[in-house]
Amino acid sequence: MKHRLKKIGLIGLISPILFAADIETSGFVDARYGIRTQSDPNSDQETLSELRLQLGSIWYHDLFTATVRSDFLYDSVNDLHEPIDLREFNIQFSPLDWMDVKFGRQILTWGTGDMLFINDLFSKDWKSFFAGRDVEYLKAPSDALFMSFFPTFGNIDIAYLPRFAPDRFIDGERFSYWGGAGLTGADLQTDPPDNWFGDDEIAVRISRNFQGLETALYFYDGFWKTPQGFDPVSGKNTFPKLNVYGASARRALLGGIANLEAGYYDSSDGVADQIRLLAGYEHEIVQDLTGAIQYYTEQKRGDKESRHVLTLRLTQMLMNQNLTLGLFTYWSPSDQDGYLRPSAAYKLSDHWKLEARGNFFFGKDNDTFFGQFQDNNNLSISARYSF
Repeated sequence: MKHRLKKIGLIGLISPILFAADIETSGFVDARYGIRTQSDPNSDQETLSELRLQLGSIWYHDLFTATVRSDFLYDSVNDLHEPIDLREFNIQFSPLDWMDVKFGRQILTWGTGDMLFINDLFSKDWKSFFAGRDVEYLKAPSDALFMSFFPTFGNIDIAYLPRFAPDRFIDGERFSYWGGAGLTGADLQTDPPDNWFGDDEIAVRISRNFQGLETALYFYDGFWKTPQGFDPVSGKNTFPKLNVYGASARRALLGGIANLEAGYYDSSDGVADQIRLLAGYEHEIVQDLTGAIQYYTEQKRGDKESRHVLTLRLTQMLMNQNLTLGLFTYWSPSDQDGYLRPSAAYKLSDHWKLEARGNFFFGKDNDTFFGQFQDNNNLSISARYSF
């Protein structure tokens, strides 16, 4: 009898928590195919051939919000792919009036850049970006403790990652790259730090709004997110330690939005320190046509020349905003290379969307950032059903 009473008592305690929660579910099925517009002797002709199912659920409760969102993927281009990509698995709650906590797998992002990142040192998925997957997949998930504090002088955000989470960078699995002696599709051998709590990352943002001027200070303690070093003993590429100190500002200006961002990259293991700067402006040119420009530069300590990059984004909404035409361009006058990302998306209904994307790289030399991907030019098409 006592055992039965204990069971009833436990159920009675848990049931109000479970049944008091509002549950919201959503998902989609996405079929996507991509192919190179030229041959690449180092890679397959297909860049995408996949079927993706995403399922997500959010539980809203007076005490917490729990989120689960996962992708189930069949990919015929990469036979060794992970069939399950857990995008989110976290719980969020407010233990105090001036404090929020989010714990678990989540997508982290901050900073003011548009497809350019200075103080956003959270994981990116460059394979998805270059292959033509939806732009949401540029941000890779992180296992983190994210805390927000709200003192009187502003907001403080702290992200703690107990184990280093590198970018999903170009490593020869789907795209060729510059290998030091030429373009190659060989598997890039790396040795990432992977000790729990020993090879951790911490990112801090302190922000405040001054009468419409959004300002922020940033700090990051971790590692380079892509391989920047090399170990001659193991023959593997490494991820040197990295500290970043930065700031940003954003405000409305002349009918648009202007932003500035800066960061100082304090590196180790023989990798030169860097100063990175970014300025941008976005404005609606005419109704349903928006334009945005950015200027980015980075200067390595000891180098006489800087790298400069200009970006342009154009977004046109047509047919009652059911058709979206887009173009995003990178151009580097210093490296004499660039990258074009045209896109067209059409909403057939509230559930169906068709999309076409392009990824086109060009450059004078094969060893520059965009020039090394000239053999990876590709087109992709997709159909998505959302529910």
